[in-house]
Amino acid sequence: MNSPAPVAVVTGASRGAGRGIAIALGSHGCTVYVTGRSEKAGDAPLPGTIYATAEAVTAAGGKGIAVRVDHSDFGQIEALFQQVESEQGRLDILVNNAFAVHDEMMLPVPFWEKRLDQVGMLDVGLYGTYAACWYAAPLLTRTPGSLVAFTSASGAAHYVFGPVYGVHKAGLDKLAADMAVDFRDYDVATVSIWMGTVLTERVQVLADIDPERFNALRENMETPEFSGHIIWAMHQDPERMANSGKAVIGAELALKYGIRDEGDRQPVSYRDLHGVWPIEQFDRIIR
Repeated sequence: MNSPAPVAVVTGASRGAGRGIAIALGSHGCTVYVTGRSEKAGDAPLPGTIYATAEAVTAAGGKGIAVRVDHSDFGQIEALFQQVESEQGRLDILVNNAFAVHDEMMLPVPFWEKRLDQVGMLDVGLYGTYAACWYAAPLLTRTPGSLVAFTSASGAAHYVFGPVYGVHKAGLDKLAADMAVDFRDYDVATVSIWMGTVLTERVQVLADIDPERFNALRENMETPEFSGHIIWAMHQDPERMANSGKAVIGAELALKYGIRDEGDRQPVSYRDLHGVWPIEQFDRIIR
């Protein structure tokens, strides 16, 4: 009797890292629920829709299922996981990637010179992520060996783009750490993955504007699919619980698992490039 295909949910997967992760999981035979708000061209300034990603997942060898979800709306998040439960009855991998990027985020000015409503990015990036885990927990805890991944970055440990971005990334690392404590007895691992510079559609636009700056970075950029293959390897790792609760650098896990990026490249760890690494949590637990 064949085992059922692993089921994954990847949030914020219309484009960027989420799209790449979803496609990579599809290449490993997963059924992938692709969430986001973009349903047709023009819904966002950048190209990409949930339906195009779902089609790419299926073309890669999996089964893509597009579900429109505004991850600032808890009711829509609840409906998503009700659909997954109704259609699949299990959830093997949850990838929390949704983050509503504000156009002003990357401006090189102090935070008070950016719009105040920029802080609303945390509605999706943290509140929506917490809600996704909350609604997914009943499915995860009855699916042996399941994995929750958070797509984080070095902004958790040093200044990048200002405080809103930093709070988002540090918050993801902390969600992984604390949720691991509650999930531990249910064989559910939670990991926050520091991605490097990912060659997303947004980064490509910036590279076209300032090619001299970005060409120097291009050799070490990661494709959007790179983290997806790492997440799959973690899910398959019989020792995966050893990393539960940790923030880890994706490039270092790639070395461990023998994963290379497109063009047979081996992206370099942020630790080696810049002397920055995740902040380790203390193991003290107070209830």
